[in-house]
Amino acid sequence: MERSPIVIDASVVVKWFVEEEFSREARLMRDSYVNRLIDLAAPSLMPYEVLNALKYSGAFGEDELKDLAIALDDYQIELYELKGDIALKAIEIAMRKGVTIYDAAYIALAQHLRSILYTADERLIRKIGGNYVRHTSQFRV
Repeated sequence: MERSPIVIDASVVVKWFVEEEFSREARLMRDSYVNRLIDLAAPSLMPYEVLNALKYSGAFGEDELKDLAIALDDYQIELYELKGDIALKAIEIAMRKGVTIYDAAYIALAQHLRSILYTADERLIRKIGGNYVRHTSQFRV
């Protein structure tokens, strides 16, 4: 039986590269993926959000960001386009819950995959709640 991938948002992936609160849990998720204990998925916008956050963190120069872009691509996380049912669900979530289409895309993908979105975005968790969203600190292998 094929397992559903865990959906992760940019707030989780950024913690792979910078030391922040919950970086340990985010890296445990990454290491579990690298060791093939779990599968990971995200909307195709995730790399843009991650690299943008890393750029504005001020911790990385141009060459380092280029290296991080390559490293991020090397993880080969399964990325999904915002189209079809995922797009329609993202719009519904964004309008009903008062979140951005960006955030809603992650939740819509988790619902589409019948999976869970892990995020470190506590504001998003408060707004959405429900069965599809968990805080990064709750991740267990």
